[in-house]
Amino acid sequence: MANVENVIIIGSGPAGYTAALYTARADLNPLVIEGWMWGGLLQQTTEVENYPGYPQGVMGPQMMQDLRDQAERFGARFITENATKLEPGADGDPHTVWIDEESYQARSVILAMGAEHKKLGVPGEEELGGRGVSYCATCDAAFYKDTHSIIVGGGDSAMEEAIFLAKFAAKVTVVHRRDEFRASRIMLDRARETENIEFLTPYVVEEFLAGEAGPLDRARVRNLETGETRDLPMSGAFIAIGHEPQSEVVQGIVETDENGYVVTEGKSTRTNVAGVFAAGDLVDHTYRQAVTAAGSGCMAALDAEWYLRDNPLVETPPSLEGTGDLAEAQWAPAMPQPTRSA
Repeated sequence: MANVENVIIIGSGPAGYTAALYTARADLNPLVIEGWMWGGLLQQTTEVENYPGYPQGVMGPQMMQDLRDQAERFGARFITENATKLEPGADGDPHTVWIDEESYQARSVILAMGAEHKKLGVPGEEELGGRGVSYCATCDAAFYKDTHSIIVGGGDSAMEEAIFLAKFAAKVTVVHRRDEFRASRIMLDRARETENIEFLTPYVVEEFLAGEAGPLDRARVRNLETGETRDLPMSGAFIAIGHEPQSEVVQGIVETDENGYVVTEGKSTRTNVAGVFAAGDLVDHTYRQAVTAAGSGCMAALDAEWYLRDNPLVETPPSLEGTGDLAEAQWAPAMPQPTRSA
C-alpha cells in the first residue's frame, strides 16, 4: 500500500484548505484535488470584512491564497484539476478518486466541493459581479449603507437577506416573480413589518446595467402580467434564489438529501461511507459562511485522523503513533476533545 495516500481532500475553499492545514500538521501529507476554480466562492468575492484575523478586511482571492499557502507550508500537496469520480473501497480497502483516467487511492477522503449560488442568467449579472451584484447580504450589506438595494427571490433566505440588508440600506426592494411567496409566514411578516422594505411583484429582472462610473446603476425589470418594462435605480442587487451543492461526483455513492447536500452523522462530518467525511457548504444549507466552513473543515480533518487511528481495518499511518497534532489525544476516549491546535 506504498502508493496509498493517508487522506485525499476533494475541493478547496475555507473548508478544504482548513482540512488540508490540520491534516498536514498531523503529518498525514494530504493530497488536495482542489479543482480548476480553486478557492471556491471567495475567489469571486471582493472585500471580506467578517473573517476573524483580518482587522482591515481582505480581498477574497487573497484570503484563499493565504489559506492555501498556510496548508502548503506544512506539507499539503495540490492538484489543480477537478475530481471526476469517487469509488469507495470495501472492507477496509482504500478509496479511489479519479481525475478523468488517472486514479489516486486513499485511506480516507474529505469532501469539500462547496456549493454554487444559483444565478439568474441575465445580461450584466456576470459582468457586474462584485461591482454591485452579490449573492450574500450577510457578507456585503455594509458596503451599501444608505443606498437603495434590491433582493431577488421569494423564499426564507430572501426574507432573511432583506431584513439584514435593511439595517444598512436606506431602502430595500424585494423583487419576486409571483405575488405569492415561498417564504414562511413568520419570515414574510417580519419583512413586511420592516419599515424600509418594499415589495415589487410580479416582476423579473431582465438585465443589470452599469452607470458611467462602472458599478451597477440600475436593473431593467419586467411585469409578468402586463409585459411593461422599466428601469429600477439601485446601488446593490442581491440574488437569493438558492444554492446548488457541488455533489455530482458523489451522487449515489454517499447519502445526500433531496436538494443534493451531503448528509453527515449527527454533529460529526462522517458520511454513511466509512472513511469518507464531508465539510463546508457541501453539507451546510443554513449558515454558509467562510468561518463556519473553515470550522467544519477542521472537524473533518480531526474526524479523519481519529478514523485512521481507531479503525482496525485501516493501516495506521506512522504519524499517528505519538506524533503530530493528535499526540495529546492518542489515548483519549472515542470522541476526544480538540487538541492544543488553534
